[in-house]
Amino acid sequence: MPPKPRPFHLETPEADLADLRERLARTRFPDEPPLEPWVTGTSLSYLRALISYWQTTFDWRVHEARINRWPQYKVAMRGIDLHFIHAPGRGKNPTPLLLMHGWPGSILEFGELIPHLTERFTVVAPSLPGFTLSFTPGQPRFGTEEMADLFAELMTEVLGYERFAAQGGDWGAFIASRLGYAHAEKLIGIHLNLLAVRRDPKQETTNENEKAYLAQLSQWLKEETGYQWIQGTRPQTLAYALSDSPAGLAAWIAEKFHRWSDCGGVIENAVSRDDLLANITLYWLSGAIGSSFWPYYARMHRPWPIPEGRTVDVPMGYAEFPKEILRPPRSLAARTYTDIRQWSAMQRGGHFAALEQPAALAAEIERFFRPLAG
Repeated sequence: MPPKPRPFHLETPEADLADLRERLARTRFPDEPPLEPWVTGTSLSYLRALISYWQTTFDWRVHEARINRWPQYKVAMRGIDLHFIHAPGRGKNPTPLLLMHGWPGSILEFGELIPHLTERFTVVAPSLPGFTLSFTPGQPRFGTEEMADLFAELMTEVLGYERFAAQGGDWGAFIASRLGYAHAEKLIGIHLNLLAVRRDPKQETTNENEKAYLAQLSQWLKEETGYQWIQGTRPQTLAYALSDSPAGLAAWIAEKFHRWSDCGGVIENAVSRDDLLANITLYWLSGAIGSSFWPYYARMHRPWPIPEGRTVDVPMGYAEFPKEILRPPRSLAARTYTDIRQWSAMQRGGHFAALEQPAALAAEIERFFRPLAG
């Protein structure tokens, strides 16, 4: 018998919130190098203002209630207690859609996206294993390969969907791609807003678009991947600091929202301060930041999740947001994804598309899956 999900309702002890505020009040800030703000990391003036707002004004209960408006469950699977939203579709014969976030995101990214989707889809949105509400200290660690196997089991054996659609960005895109490779018979198709294309800047090409991308990739690997190296090689050392200091956690995550969103240098142009802090607070309260690093460690110590010489052959759709961290051209993507049905250049948005442009992303998802689902 497959495991049976049990209803879940998030209730944060008031003592945990009081402890957070007390820690924030005692923040010890460093100085900042005499360079432009954000050049060497999170701006000191920005973080001071963010921490002050977090301590004195931010209301976690509002965001806790936003999470609790959705039907939520936990289910014991493969040694962990997996959390997921299961939002039923409102239309006739809604298509089951597995919706997956990445790092440093959470199911809070989907607060405005899910209502756009439930007219046509029944949405299953898990907290990734080891992330926020899918974390318990001491539990097994999962890379993207294990997550794909787990989610295939969740959708088919636990929830009873014979076939399903999958969508993701960041790690969610890697998991969707792995599902398309390893569980193709269960997939209607996959829609991505990041491509799981190998990151080799030294490959030879005469294609001008590919040359431009490889130059972009080389620069990104040089200047933007410090977080990957520490999270992928010494995640435990970093986990001590970010599990003990909410200000440190906020600095680590906010810098990614600054660099990766379509914000023009001001995070709040793309993502509201409350949404940013809600996501950071969920990491803090769950104590899951260290375990959320594990996919990076697994990625650096394993082969690429799509094996060398193999391809993803299920129907694929892609939304290319202009400020995504990497944007491989279609010619390169086609070497991994053999059945690209939809390739859309979006007008605005970055890495956190579900938060930044929920209506536009939802429209792309619906347009891609409509002819596939019937």
